Amino acid sequence: MIFRFEDIEIDTDRFELRREGIAQKVEPQVFALIECLVGNRDRLVSKDELNLRIWGGRVVSDAVVNSRIRSARRAIGDDGKTQRLIKTVHNRGFRFIGESVVENTVPTGYFTAKDASAEAAPGESPESPLSIGRPSIAVLPFQMLSVDPRYEMFADAVAHEVIVELSRLHWLFVIARGSSFRFRDPNIDLPAVGEILGARYFLTGSVAIDQRRSIVTVELSQASNSQVLWADRFEGPIDDLLGLRLAIAAHVVTAIEVRVPANEASQAASLPTENLDSWSAYHRGLRHMYRFNAHDNEIAARMFARAIESDPHFARAHAGLSFTHFQNAFVGYAKDAAAERRLAKDHAERSMELDPLDPFANLTVGRAAMLAGDMGGSVSWFDRSVELNPNFAFAIYNRALAQAIIGAGYESEHGAMKAIALSPVDPLHYAMLATRALSHIVRNDYATASAWAERGAKAPNAHVHIHTIAALAHELAGDRQAATCCVSEVHRLAPRYNQAAFFQAFPFQDADTLSALSAALKRLAI
Repeated sequence: MIFRFEDIEIDTDRFELRREGIAQKVEPQVFALIECLVGNRDRLVSKDELNLRIWGGRVVSDAVVNSRIRSARRAIGDDGKTQRLIKTVHNRGFRFIGESVVENTVPTGYFTAKDASAEAAPGESPESPLSIGRPSIAVLPFQMLSVDPRYEMFADAVAHEVIVELSRLHWLFVIARGSSFRFRDPNIDLPAVGEILGARYFLTGSVAIDQRRSIVTVELSQASNSQVLWADRFEGPIDDLLGLRLAIAAHVVTAIEVRVPANEASQAASLPTENLDSWSAYHRGLRHMYRFNAHDNEIAARMFARAIESDPHFARAHAGLSFTHFQNAFVGYAKDAAAERRLAKDHAERSMELDPLDPFANLTVGRAAMLAGDMGGSVSWFDRSVELNPNFAFAIYNRALAQAIIGAGYESEHGAMKAIALSPVDPLHYAMLATRALSHIVRNDYATASAWAERGAKAPNAHVHIHTIAALAHELAGDRQAATCCVSEVHRLAPRYNQAAFFQAFPFQDADTLSALSAALKRLAI
């Protein structure tokens, strides 16, 4: 969707603010604030709503809010004195008061595949992102199952909120509301509409409201065959509809971050290798990358390199290649760790050059900083990644790991818990559990650490570092028998594994923690 006013364009699909057609540098929070105000130009937006939408409910001071408002005004040629475009309503909130035009907004109503086909000239078809590498999704208007006129707009509000949040995912092509909301028929032919809109995936839903509660169901489907890939149900009190719609949007984004790439990878795996395009090669690489062993990591690197060869400007392929080099250095798959660290850094930086607003690109720069031992610097990059996508479990987990190494145990525990809650079936689940264990080790809570570390070691894909963390937790908790079992697995996976390898990966900065772990490793003959 594009909002136009004066010489400004707000492009929510590209996450871009343009003045006289030229893209401007705008901080993600500032862009989100402008988008929120312009998108709700017919009403006042309260400070509480801004807090939920921009900062995810995290408490921020008035000074922070006012600073972002000043930046937003500067970005669109306004100021606090004249308030031509953004008006402050004292003690209540803010409102966009400029005259804006929305691109592609059409009268809503029932619209069929036949209607859309009739709009195309003979021999022509609408331009379709199905031919573009990245996947595309259309969020159709949710069906309102209740008849109370007070809530008739809530179903549209939920679907719109999801569109706004999905637009943060730069790897995903999101069909504008003006097009997708034309299809309101509950019995619509999804494959036919997929062809019209150029959508590979659909998100549909329904809303039911009774006297005290609201119930929202959502489904993610594949357009070509209507196969349901994921579904969920949300309930909340009727007096918190705003909070419920924001929670649904956040949860949907997290699910799509996992489900769509997984489905793309499955489809890419069925293609003959010689027919791989850049996007398919990238997703085949992801499929191997998340198996977490040296052989598959090598295949993943080849696939990412192939994606870059086909499209040198594919930011996420560079980020994926950075990830594989990180694994080579972190787990010890390659002999020349220094070279792998350098390559991880080079490809992460190239990914950032190509798409500085991609959360995955920011994350790989943070991981490269971790390899260099710059834990404080890595946390800053992970923070930026989470700012760009507040529900990016991968970044939240990595930040928690860096915090544990720094010694911030409570912050690390909170982050690990949030990552696990956001992505309970994540391929890195074992690492999230082990990070939760480390958050207790650095606080000398060894019994709790032992329980979490054991879960991490038993999870799929657990590598040698995870089993070492489990051995340490058990040893520090006084369970030598359990620790010995873990040590046996360490020696099986990496016969030459030693203290240097462990502390290279986890350079703990607290002297007491470092001493306790070193003594425990020595007792365990690691």
